[in-house]
Amino acid sequence: MKIVKIALLCTIGAFATSCVSKKQYDQAKIDYASCLERNVDKDKTIATLQERNKALEEQIKLVNRQNDALQQNLADCMVTGKSGNANINKLIGQINESNAYIKKLTEARAKNDSLNLVLSNKLKRSLDNLNDNDVNVQVQKGVVFISLSDNMLYKSGSYEVLPSAEEVLAKVAKIINDYKDYDVQVQGFADNDQFKSSTSCIRDNWDLSVMRATSVVKLLQTKFDVDPARMLAGGHGEYQPKVPNDSPTNKAINRRTEIIILPKLDQFMDLMNQKIAD
Repeated sequence: MKIVKIALLCTIGAFATSCVSKKQYDQAKIDYASCLERNVDKDKTIATLQERNKALEEQIKLVNRQNDALQQNLADCMVTGKSGNANINKLIGQINESNAYIKKLTEARAKNDSLNLVLSNKLKRSLDNLNDNDVNVQVQKGVVFISLSDNMLYKSGSYEVLPSAEEVLAKVAKIINDYKDYDVQVQGFADNDQFKSSTSCIRDNWDLSVMRATSVVKLLQTKFDVDPARMLAGGHGEYQPKVPNDSPTNKAINRRTEIIILPKLDQFMDLMNQKIAD
């Protein structure tokens, strides 16, 4: 702009010092003023363009930042997607393992239920000539219960097994020996009548119930070759009655010995340990 001014001034000066008409001089002044005005407009335009350029640069920076953020989000989504797919695949694998485990347990239970039904039917057929009040065979929740009355097994107040009861125990022992994969529990029960005995080894009904169960276990072992490792003896005394002890008939029902035949627990524990190990 300074150069333009100088040139114009020189031009005017030249006109002023030379022989020029007043008309020419006035025209030169008008041209100078117009030039100055156009120069101001150009300066304004340049300033406006600079402002726009600055705004565009800021906008470009913003867009670049947004683009960087989107790129990072995309990368994160891809990582998350891979992780999500891995988690889904892992979950599907766990579900498949659980389904296989449930199937294995269901098959084991179905097998045991079938065996228990066969076992129960065999026991009932072998003992069907006995009084129902003395022997009762039931299957409950996959377990076979043989309930033997106190009157059939022992003398009153005694834990020694009567010889007449050995026929029943022999039939039960045969079934037990045919099913090697089953454990045997013998449990004694009593009524709530106070036990009286002259011997010091039996103090109450609890002692009597345990001694009676032990006598049956020992007889199954020594006379009928049932593996003692498969058997367990225990007594409940009068604390688990089948019916209220409010009559002689009910008390007779509560005085009993139960032989319980059940699947070996270690078979199911093996399944559980396999699952835990997985």
